[in-house]
Amino acid sequence: MNSIGEETISYVKGVAAEARRVETPCGDRHMVWRVWGSGPALVLLHGGYGSWTHWIRNVLPLSRAFTVAAPDLPGLGESATPPEPHTAEGLAGIIVRGLDILFPTRGGLHIAGFSFGGVLGGHVAAQLGDRVRRFTIVGSNGLGLVRQPTALRRLPEGASETEALDVARQNLAALMIADPSKIDELAIYIQAENAPRGRIKSRRFSRADTLARALPLINARIDGIWGERDATAYPHLDDRARALRNIQPDVRFEVIPGAGHWVQYEAADRFNPLLAEIAA
Repeated sequence: MNSIGEETISYVKGVAAEARRVETPCGDRHMVWRVWGSGPALVLLHGGYGSWTHWIRNVLPLSRAFTVAAPDLPGLGESATPPEPHTAEGLAGIIVRGLDILFPTRGGLHIAGFSFGGVLGGHVAAQLGDRVRRFTIVGSNGLGLVRQPTALRRLPEGASETEALDVARQNLAALMIADPSKIDELAIYIQAENAPRGRIKSRRFSRADTLARALPLINARIDGIWGERDATAYPHLDDRARALRNIQPDVRFEVIPGAGHWVQYEAADRFNPLLAEIAA
């Protein structure tokens, strides 16, 4: 692929334009949120080296029933990089402060976190206590379990647009999307735009027991959604289900057949009604 078409770029801008943009404190600058729709609050936290666009295929369908708030996490996307040291608890505190501004008097929050967003989301849910009704983990690690090693290509300095898009495609195939036919221009564009803007080294949080530390402190109902072919977990999904059920025996653990790590993109047609049902 030599370049990204205007139609794809316009589509992403169009979804963003339908949102209300909100800025909340992040260090001495701002964390950027986008909010769609009305109804019960559904907070979507994206993955490492990503932005709100990890939820590009989810925000509008879900906003028909919910107030969907999707931030760029601290140090990612358009949000500022907070002062070091970067800890899960500290980053979660910045998100909590933002939620206090977006939903100042509202309880009954539902938080769904994808990958690194689930790791931080666990700490957000723990800090918010009874204000969170449900917490849905989407393909997250940080559980102190076996994690599949994934070799990703680095973007060479001075790479051309063609080279950058080729690296994005290869990394999507290695980590994010199981079915090569689902790696479309939109996915490549999102990957190529997001990855170079990552200023928080998220992988160290996911390689440890960062989420596992938070789970016993969460009052909310916990659920899990994984893609069957998630490159970071396959074939150890049963271990993930067991870890969550050790905390809450009645955890709902859903596996979407054939889908990879970026399950809410690759299988949006199955993911959206599933999350809406869980959040109802």
